[in-house]
Amino acid sequence: MFFVKFMGLLVLLLLSACQDDLNPSDQDERPVVQTGITGNQVGQIAPDFTAGSTILASTYTLLSETQTHDAVVLYFTMWCPICDEHMSHLRATYVSNYPNVRFFLVDYVNGSIGAARSAQLASGYGDMTVLVDVDRTIESLYDGTMGITIVVDKNGIVQMNQGYSDGSKLGQILGELP
Repeated sequence: MFFVKFMGLLVLLLLSACQDDLNPSDQDERPVVQTGITGNQVGQIAPDFTAGSTILASTYTLLSETQTHDAVVLYFTMWCPICDEHMSHLRATYVSNYPNVRFFLVDYVNGSIGAARSAQLASGYGDMTVLVDVDRTIESLYDGTMGITIVVDKNGIVQMNQGYSDGSKLGQILGELP
Protein backbone atom coordinates (compact mmCIF):
# COMPACT_ATOMS: atom_id res chain seq x y z
CA MET A 1 0.00 0.00 0.00
CA PHE A 2 2.88 2.33 0.78
CA PHE A 3 4.30 1.74 -2.73
CA VAL A 4 1.00 2.74 -4.40
CA LYS A 5 0.75 5.93 -2.34
CA PHE A 6 4.40 6.72 -3.04
CA MET A 7 3.95 6.27 -6.80
CA GLY A 8 0.80 8.39 -6.76
CA LEU A 9 2.63 11.17 -4.94
CA LEU A 10 5.56 10.91 -7.37
CA VAL A 11 3.25 11.21 -10.40
CA LEU A 12 1.48 14.18 -8.80
CA LEU A 13 4.81 15.92 -8.18
CA LEU A 14 5.99 15.27 -11.71
CA LEU A 15 2.78 16.63 -13.22
CA SER A 16 2.85 19.71 -11.02
CA ALA A 17 6.33 20.48 -12.34
CA CYS A 18 5.08 20.65 -15.94
CA GLN A 19 5.20 24.12 -17.40
CA ASP A 20 2.86 23.27 -20.27
CA ASP A 21 -0.90 23.37 -20.10
CA LEU A 22 -2.03 19.77 -19.86
CA ASN A 23 -5.35 20.61 -21.54
CA PRO A 24 -4.65 20.52 -25.29
CA SER A 25 -6.31 23.04 -27.55
CA ASP A 26 -7.56 22.57 -31.08
CA GLN A 27 -5.53 25.55 -32.31
CA ASP A 28 -2.65 25.02 -34.71
CA GLU A 29 0.13 27.01 -33.08
CA ARG A 30 2.77 26.39 -35.73
CA PRO A 31 4.06 29.57 -37.35
CA VAL A 32 2.53 30.47 -40.71
CA VAL A 33 4.80 29.43 -43.56
CA GLN A 34 6.03 32.40 -45.54
CA THR A 35 5.94 31.47 -49.22
CA GLY A 36 8.12 33.08 -51.87
CA ILE A 37 11.28 32.75 -49.78
CA THR A 38 13.89 30.03 -49.69
CA GLY A 39 13.14 27.40 -47.08
CA ASN A 40 12.27 23.79 -46.47
CA GLN A 41 8.56 24.12 -45.76
CA VAL A 42 5.76 23.31 -48.19
CA GLY A 43 5.22 26.28 -50.52
CA GLN A 44 8.72 27.67 -50.10
CA ILE A 45 11.51 27.80 -52.68
CA ALA A 46 13.71 24.75 -52.14
CA PRO A 47 17.32 25.54 -51.25
CA ASP A 48 19.74 24.29 -53.89
CA PHE A 49 22.56 21.92 -53.01
CA THR A 50 25.36 19.98 -54.64
CA ALA A 51 26.08 16.45 -53.48
CA GLY A 52 28.28 13.60 -54.51
CA SER A 53 26.78 10.20 -55.03
CA THR A 54 27.80 6.58 -54.67
CA ILE A 55 28.17 6.47 -58.46
CA LEU A 56 31.83 7.07 -59.26
CA ALA A 57 32.64 10.75 -59.83
CA SER A 58 29.00 11.82 -60.03
CA THR A 59 27.64 14.96 -58.44
CA TYR A 60 24.12 16.28 -58.56
CA THR A 61 22.51 19.65 -57.92
CA LEU A 62 18.88 20.13 -57.06
CA LEU A 63 18.61 22.90 -59.64
CA SER A 64 19.82 20.73 -62.53
CA GLU A 65 17.52 17.87 -61.53
CA THR A 66 14.42 20.08 -61.33
CA GLN A 67 15.22 21.48 -64.78
CA THR A 68 15.11 18.01 -66.31
CA HIS A 69 12.42 16.26 -64.24
CA ASP A 70 8.84 16.93 -63.12
CA ALA A 71 9.95 16.63 -59.49
CA VAL A 72 12.74 15.44 -57.21
CA VAL A 73 12.09 13.14 -54.26
CA LEU A 74 14.64 12.98 -51.44
CA TYR A 75 14.32 10.15 -48.90
CA PHE A 76 16.65 10.45 -45.88
CA THR A 77 17.94 7.02 -44.89
CA MET A 78 19.95 5.49 -42.06
CA TRP A 79 19.82 2.01 -43.68
CA CYS A 80 17.83 0.72 -40.70
CA PRO A 81 14.92 -1.77 -40.91
CA ILE A 82 12.30 1.01 -40.91
CA CYS A 83 14.13 2.83 -43.70
CA ASP A 84 14.40 -0.45 -45.60
CA GLU A 85 10.65 -0.93 -45.36
CA HIS A 86 10.01 2.62 -46.59
CA MET A 87 12.59 2.41 -49.39
CA SER A 88 11.25 -0.97 -50.56
CA HIS A 89 7.76 0.50 -50.71
CA LEU A 90 9.03 3.65 -52.47
CA ARG A 91 10.88 1.60 -55.08
CA ALA A 92 8.05 -0.90 -55.67
CA THR A 93 5.20 1.62 -55.69
CA TYR A 94 6.53 4.87 -57.12
CA VAL A 95 9.90 4.72 -58.89
CA SER A 96 8.78 2.84 -62.00
CA ASN A 97 5.36 4.55 -62.08
CA TYR A 98 6.86 8.04 -62.23
CA PRO A 99 9.68 7.87 -64.79
CA ASN A 100 10.04 11.65 -65.02
CA VAL A 101 10.49 12.07 -61.26
CA ARG A 102 14.05 11.84 -59.91
CA PHE A 103 14.29 9.71 -56.77
CA PHE A 104 17.30 10.02 -54.47
CA LEU A 105 18.13 8.24 -51.25
CA VAL A 106 20.07 10.63 -49.01
CA ASP A 107 22.69 8.98 -46.79
CA TYR A 108 23.38 11.50 -44.06
CA VAL A 109 24.98 9.11 -41.56
CA ASN A 110 28.00 7.40 -43.13
CA GLY A 111 30.23 10.40 -43.79
CA SER A 112 31.99 9.04 -46.86
CA ILE A 113 31.11 7.87 -50.34
CA GLY A 114 32.78 4.49 -49.75
CA ALA A 115 30.87 3.77 -46.54
CA ALA A 116 27.59 4.92 -48.12
CA ARG A 117 28.20 2.69 -51.15
CA SER A 118 28.86 -0.29 -48.88
CA ALA A 119 25.62 0.35 -46.97
CA GLN A 120 23.73 0.82 -50.23
CA LEU A 121 24.93 -2.49 -51.69
CA ALA A 122 24.58 -4.42 -48.43
CA SER A 123 20.98 -3.21 -48.17
CA GLY A 124 20.13 -4.16 -51.76
CA TYR A 125 19.65 -0.70 -53.25
CA GLY A 126 22.36 -0.76 -55.92
CA ASP A 127 19.72 0.21 -58.49
CA MET A 128 18.92 3.55 -56.81
CA THR A 129 20.94 6.76 -56.74
CA VAL A 130 22.29 7.62 -53.30
CA LEU A 131 23.40 11.14 -52.46
CA VAL A 132 26.10 11.20 -49.81
CA ASP A 133 25.58 14.09 -47.43
CA VAL A 134 29.18 14.06 -46.15
CA ASP A 135 29.03 17.41 -44.38
CA ARG A 136 25.29 17.13 -43.57
CA THR A 137 24.41 20.13 -45.73
CA ILE A 138 21.23 18.58 -47.16
CA GLU A 139 20.17 17.39 -43.73
CA SER A 140 20.58 20.91 -42.40
CA LEU A 141 18.86 22.63 -45.33
CA TYR A 142 15.80 20.39 -45.13
CA ASP A 143 15.76 19.30 -41.47
CA GLY A 144 16.04 15.83 -42.95
CA THR A 145 16.47 12.87 -40.65
CA MET A 146 15.42 9.23 -40.74
CA GLY A 147 12.42 8.71 -42.99
CA ILE A 148 11.88 12.36 -43.91
CA THR A 149 10.69 12.63 -47.49
CA ILE A 150 10.98 15.83 -49.49
CA VAL A 151 9.31 16.50 -52.83
CA VAL A 152 10.45 19.49 -54.88
CA ASP A 153 8.54 20.23 -58.07
CA LYS A 154 10.05 21.33 -61.39
CA ASN A 155 9.55 24.97 -60.37
CA GLY A 156 11.77 24.44 -57.33
CA ILE A 157 8.91 24.64 -54.82
CA VAL A 158 8.74 22.27 -51.85
CA GLN A 159 5.56 20.21 -52.18
CA MET A 160 6.17 17.83 -49.26
CA ASN A 161 8.41 17.68 -46.20
CA GLN A 162 7.35 14.98 -43.76
CA GLY A 163 7.98 11.45 -42.58
CA TYR A 164 7.32 8.70 -45.11
CA SER A 165 4.85 6.78 -42.90
CA ASP A 166 2.90 4.58 -45.32
CA GLY A 167 3.81 6.57 -48.45
CA SER A 168 0.24 7.68 -49.13
CA LYS A 169 1.06 11.39 -48.90
CA LEU A 170 3.91 10.89 -51.38
CA GLY A 171 1.51 9.13 -53.77
CA GLN A 172 -0.97 11.98 -53.44
CA ILE A 173 1.68 14.63 -54.15
CA LEU A 174 3.13 12.73 -57.13
CA GLY A 175 -0.35 12.13 -58.51
CA GLU A 176 -1.08 15.86 -58.44
CA LEU A 177 2.06 16.89 -60.37
CA PRO A 178 1.33 18.65 -63.66
